[in-house]
Amino acid sequence: MERMKELIALLNKASCAYYQEDKEIMSDHEYDKLYDELLQLEKQTNTILANSPTQKVGYTILSNLKKIKHDVAILSLDKTKEVEKLKEFLKEQKGILSWKLDGLTIVLTYQNGELVQAVTRGNGSIGEDVTHNAKVFQNIPLKIPYKEELVIRGEGIITFSEFKRINLSLQEGESYKNPRNLCSGSVRQLNSEIAAKRNILFYAFTLAKADNIDFKNSKINQMNWLTKMGFTVVEHSEVIEDTIEKTVQEYKNKVMKNDFASDGLVLTYDSISYSNSLGTTSKFPKDSIAFKWADEMAKTTLLEIIWNTSRTGLINPIAVFEPVELEGSTVSRASVHNVSIVEELKLGIGDIIKVYKANMIIPQIAENLTQKNNIKIPQYCAVCGGETEIRILKDGKALYCTNPNCQAQKILSLSHFVSRDAMNIEGLSEETLKKFVEKEFIKDYTDIFLLKQHKNIIENMEGFGERSYEKLIISIEKSKIVSLPNFIYALGINHVGLSNAKLLCKYFEYDLQKIIEAKEEDIVSIDGFGEIIAHSIYQYFHNEKHIKLLQKVLQYITFTKPEIVEEVENLPLLNMVFVITGDLIQFSNRKELQQKIELLGGKVTGTITKKTKCLINNNITSNSSKNKKAKELNIPILNENQFINEYLS
Repeated sequence: MERMKELIALLNKASCAYYQEDKEIMSDHEYDKLYDELLQLEKQTNTILANSPTQKVGYTILSNLKKIKHDVAILSLDKTKEVEKLKEFLKEQKGILSWKLDGLTIVLTYQNGELVQAVTRGNGSIGEDVTHNAKVFQNIPLKIPYKEELVIRGEGIITFSEFKRINLSLQEGESYKNPRNLCSGSVRQLNSEIAAKRNILFYAFTLAKADNIDFKNSKINQMNWLTKMGFTVVEHSEVIEDTIEKTVQEYKNKVMKNDFASDGLVLTYDSISYSNSLGTTSKFPKDSIAFKWADEMAKTTLLEIIWNTSRTGLINPIAVFEPVELEGSTVSRASVHNVSIVEELKLGIGDIIKVYKANMIIPQIAENLTQKNNIKIPQYCAVCGGETEIRILKDGKALYCTNPNCQAQKILSLSHFVSRDAMNIEGLSEETLKKFVEKEFIKDYTDIFLLKQHKNIIENMEGFGERSYEKLIISIEKSKIVSLPNFIYALGINHVGLSNAKLLCKYFEYDLQKIIEAKEEDIVSIDGFGEIIAHSIYQYFHNEKHIKLLQKVLQYITFTKPEIVEEVENLPLLNMVFVITGDLIQFSNRKELQQKIELLGGKVTGTITKKTKCLINNNITSNSSKNKKAKELNIPILNENQFINEYLS
């Protein structure tokens, strides 16, 4: 009984993270393994405890979206990993086999030929109204020729290629772990502008209601009709008992070529009347079953953990093990994602581990059989020797290199230096910076102001010419006159955004020399600044290499005189300090909310101190480090709606 309670707690925690917070704290493989163990214990003991995930569907809805009750409950599917079970299920019936897409289930309703409502699956009984976002999906028809009420179910997804593009555009620490999380996070929010930019696709898989159409008792005919109505229908195949094994293999062969995530297949009966006659259990419909890929597992020995520093400074742990054959290819490495997973798996050199390919594509560690737990988290970056630090992100603890001039981070640091809120130099894209670094035109940010020396070569580079070169030089010359806060921000000092740079400069009277000479205790006295920010600033300006670069760059640039703005007493947030964390719903990102607060006289910082007015976090009940710190200091934690009602209305 105690093991059942333990399993329920673990599985519910994982479901909460997956469905409500759009993050993963355990792999699908681990979840399925624990779920099957719980199911077996419930059968053995003939006991089902309260809150068991075997009795629930979907997630508890905590968002600010409007809640909608489904006319017909949307149940989850029973599952198997055996083709023989599919044959037993089908027997003499004709069936339809289709992809089990890994996205967000959505129900669309049309009336008089127009889309009137889109609702997420939610907990199966109640979902969230996402009509505003569904209307900006890439392929959902807003009008169709059928004029009576139409209800269909389908999956909202984001492709792998789109997922990669979006993650590259996000800020440090805000990237998503997989396309499913990104899709859910994009659809379940109030701002449809974000969903519109993320190229979400909808694949219909079930026709729930359409009156006065003769489908000749065939779901395949329903699917064909939906295609004629303008919907993108999930790929599907007609099968019988004798052909199902061959068809499953055909789909399996396509998995690694697909640009979308699929965690298996769905088998349903083609006959509409037969399906309707079967009814449902408390959790599953009896006319459909999910087939999940049986993960090919291999035992191997862990040889080492490589700590790979990325361009963002994130240091990714990569497990290197003795090569094994999986799904037709040789595998010797797997990403461990973050520090939390290294600790949870209790990894150690020489451990016997089980590895597999998630969704038959991505190598993962399924289990650690020996748990030597002797991996030490590096204190210094292997690339530059700079100090490392652990940061708490959406997916757990992650390791970062704190040195902004780390070679592995050079391109991104340069890209940050020239960005709009920093030095605002147009014509130096990330790709252009890469080329200039490769040709050794740029070794550090000061070399940007010496690019004139390479005029002839640059003009003859691919993608350049005399006109492009002239535009670039004009932009560089223009950037030489810059405000001190923008310049401080451009340096890429850890924890110092543009807002903190403005506070820093204002406190030290826009005098760079005073900032350089400041002690940590001076910096920490700034409203909203904590020990971490103060240490980071002090450390940066007491680094000999940084000072040499500053002395060099000051030969080329001139700081504009700060505008003296009289404090307006009637600004509602004057001198109030706020901290923002987590994903936002009402605002498109943290920067937009920050700008709103600053416009009203407030300040936004990254660290909670006694001077913080409140922490803005939509996940008020989480155990994040910021929530804990706020509770320790008795700082209020408000979600967006509470903050808007209290401070902005």
